[in-house]
Amino acid sequence: MSDDKKFGKGEGEDAINPLNPQKGDLKSDASEAVNEGNDAAKDLEDKAKEKFEEAKETADDFAEKAKKTANEFKEEAKQTFDNSGPDSGKMVAIIAHITAIGWIVALIMNSQNKTEFGSYYIRQTLGIWLLTIVLGLIPIVGCFAAIIGLVLIVMSLINAANDKMVPTAGLGDYFQDWFKGL
Repeated sequence: MSDDKKFGKGEGEDAINPLNPQKGDLKSDASEAVNEGNDAAKDLEDKAKEKFEEAKETADDFAEKAKKTANEFKEEAKQTFDNSGPDSGKMVAIIAHITAIGWIVALIMNSQNKTEFGSYYIRQTLGIWLLTIVLGLIPIVGCFAAIIGLVLIVMSLINAANDKMVPTAGLGDYFQDWFKGL
């Protein structure tokens, strides 16, 4: 083996020899490949920017529609639960008649937005519940206390549902005076 072949000279030398005519072809091929790669990258960049802008517009449209829908819902909810209308205390008054837990719920609802109608029936039902308990403690009358309490609650509930502020028979005016802090 000759020294030229040991040190890498010989057959492969033509590939890196400056006088080799193929060197220019390889260089131009490489330049073309780089240019094509750059052009393809530029095209991909342009497409990515275009898709990003489309996605941004879609997201902006969605956000705008969501805000509009939320505002419409808010307005509908305000109209539904408007406390300045004629039914403002009616719901509180009716809920106050549904057991002691209903009375507590009505008291909390009324404390957030007091209405005269709601407060009136909160005082009436508290008086009826307490009257029923006191009558239940009396031996002879105690047998009928639950029936008396139920009749008074039903009468009061009917008046509340009909938007009438009618005091409970006999003691309604006292209930209003005794529990005026509610």
